[in-house]
Amino acid sequence: MKSLGKYISKYLASFVGLVLILLFINGIAFGWTFYGIMTKDYGDLSPQSMLERTAASASLKGISHEISEQLRNNHIWAVYLDMGGNRIWDVDAPAELPEHFTVQDVAVFARGYLADYPVFIRNTDDGMLLLGYPQDSYMKLTSNYYSLRSIKALPLFILGILAVDFAILFLIYYCSKRKILKNTEPIITSIVALGNGKPASLSMHGELSGIADSINKASDILSRQNQARANWISGVSHDIRTPLSMIMGYAERIAHEKSAASHIRGEAEIIRQQSVKIRELVQDLNLVSQLEYEMQPIHKSSVSLSALLRSYTAELLNTGLPDGYSINIRIAPAAETVSFHCDARLISRAVGNLVQNSIRHNPNGCNIALALDCTDESISLSISDTGIGLSAEKLKELNEKPHYMKSTDDRLDLRHGLGLILVHQIAAAHNGTMQIESEEQKGCKVILDFPIDGGS
Repeated sequence: MKSLGKYISKYLASFVGLVLILLFINGIAFGWTFYGIMTKDYGDLSPQSMLERTAASASLKGISHEISEQLRNNHIWAVYLDMGGNRIWDVDAPAELPEHFTVQDVAVFARGYLADYPVFIRNTDDGMLLLGYPQDSYMKLTSNYYSLRSIKALPLFILGILAVDFAILFLIYYCSKRKILKNTEPIITSIVALGNGKPASLSMHGELSGIADSINKASDILSRQNQARANWISGVSHDIRTPLSMIMGYAERIAHEKSAASHIRGEAEIIRQQSVKIRELVQDLNLVSQLEYEMQPIHKSSVSLSALLRSYTAELLNTGLPDGYSINIRIAPAAETVSFHCDARLISRAVGNLVQNSIRHNPNGCNIALALDCTDESISLSISDTGIGLSAEKLKELNEKPHYMKSTDDRLDLRHGLGLILVHQIAAAHNGTMQIESEEQKGCKVILDFPIDGGS
């Protein structure tokens, strides 16, 4: 957590630093832009400067050629009035201006505008000099003047700066997000793997190296615990096998001993049958453990599932189905020739477990159906029966895959749940999925879906 906090603090500090740099750049851009505008409005070409230079060279005869060219180059017109308000001379004056100005006219344009032209005036010894600028070039107030170009440019400038700031901030956010995701994605993947009970290994440097070390330590502990659990289950299974074989052997001998009483032989047969169930339960428990901890070797080859189902069904019928049960196969034409890269032994085990489940949980008999179908992307294998089905609560419990180390009902009858867990593990080992569909008194159906190329 300390490493993660340091990592986040680093990125927050970097972001704050970039924002401050951006604000500094904005200030420089704003100052530079308006420095240029103010230089033009109040510099050598400003109205006051032009007015002073023009007035210095103005007389009743006119102005110098140099000043006249400067006025024309800057689109400025000039008018010179004598003391009586008569026009003595002009430089490019607008045609709508009169030749004579009354006192009232002078009072009006002295406030700043003449025929909508912003004007600047200066009294001289011989008269009055007027400099007129293009319309909409300046906004004049009583005590000052402002460039309309500057005023119009201000909103655009602010919007432009905001747009650039937004683009830069978004770019920073996008790049930071990509970098953070790139750095944290292996951590998240490893945490998900640990949550699923899988080992994880990380090699990272920098601020997140501490988190990577913690994940590696947790993974190592989990692996050792899983190994110990699997070894314990395997050891118990091995230790049970020898005494269980002896119990089964003696029980079978007693069950077939003609000199023994009939009730003794019957009880011995019950012991033998229950011992077979214990043996199967131990085998399933051991196999589930090995598959869960990826200790069971998977021997895959190209297998015809249609042939596998027919072979299993024939063997089941040859050994004899109990009375009240029947089994049939439906194989879609498209699935007849399809080959699946899988472990045939495990797939047969999954089918066998599901068929035995249907027999075991329907004591009054039922019809069992094996179906095989396929598309271009997947293979669907289903085992269904017409038995008593499952309640909604039991269906939910089985779909949630209770762990085999936990009791799931009051009678400690784990055989149903453990068998389905084994089927689930076999499907997962082939990148497949298992789905259970059932309603009370309407049978049960288990569907195994495998991707065509998922078994490789």
